[in-house]
Amino acid sequence: MRVRRVALIGAGTMGRQISLQAARCGFPAALYDLNDEALADAENWQRQQVLDWVALGELDKVAAAAIFDKIRYVTDLASALREADLAIEAVPERIALKREVFAQLDRLLPAQAIIATNSSSIRVSALEGATERPELVANLHFYLPVWDSPMVEIGGGSCTRPEALDALVAFARALRILPLRVQKESTGFVFNRVWRAVKKEAMRVADSGVASIEDIDRAWMIKFGREKPPPFAQMDRIGLDVILDIERRYAAESGDPDDLPKPILTERVERGDLGLKSGRGFYQYPDPAWEQPGFLAPDAAD
Repeated sequence: MRVRRVALIGAGTMGRQISLQAARCGFPAALYDLNDEALADAENWQRQQVLDWVALGELDKVAAAAIFDKIRYVTDLASALREADLAIEAVPERIALKREVFAQLDRLLPAQAIIATNSSSIRVSALEGATERPELVANLHFYLPVWDSPMVEIGGGSCTRPEALDALVAFARALRILPLRVQKESTGFVFNRVWRAVKKEAMRVADSGVASIEDIDRAWMIKFGREKPPPFAQMDRIGLDVILDIERRYAAESGDPDDLPKPILTERVERGDLGLKSGRGFYQYPDPAWEQPGFLAPDAAD
């Protein structure tokens, strides 16, 4: 079992990044979305990213052109899946929606193709029953940006075939990404189990009035470094609607009222303040406060 061609379902942030990395590493990739505008936006974004790589000297113009010979942008699902060995679902973090997509993939994919979810929290066993091939359903969870956070969590469901997981490990390595094997099912898998504790506590501290969003992020940056986004800035990049879906998933599974999303998150999503993509979340964009030179100065909190 081997992955030679891949289809990405959903042209949002994850779909466009995974398909671009696949094409960069020589894999024919179909990027599917129902929405023509979403596909056009994804293509424009990918072309700008490739231009950035060329400007940085990471690609020459010949290699850059070759990338776009590998990517197809399609609004017809059957066309996207016709020759795929692997379909990666990258739609919003809602079980009913993902199961609907899985059922469609199962009907249209070749018989031995693997169906993978890029879910950041949902167990494969909650999705595999939507297909007639549960033994070929797996999790393949990438992190953003795909090329700067080169790890992917790979795990199975109740009956995933070992050779399917091995094929995904080989695929990840061909993408120059470290495969992290999830040894047993766990909501949140590996990194997000740890990240969930960080974001939950950060929101709890701010929501209870113990400290401001900015000071929590300042503390994080001073302790762990200024190069990467601190917790609230990272949530803005992911999208607060995505964060809310994930937090609701944890709460539904645990039944613990303490796991319910905090007002500091729910109120922003209700207002449409979704983070970077909407121009406002925990910070205002462009040029959020945490990126400003004086953010960590001794008198910054004033």
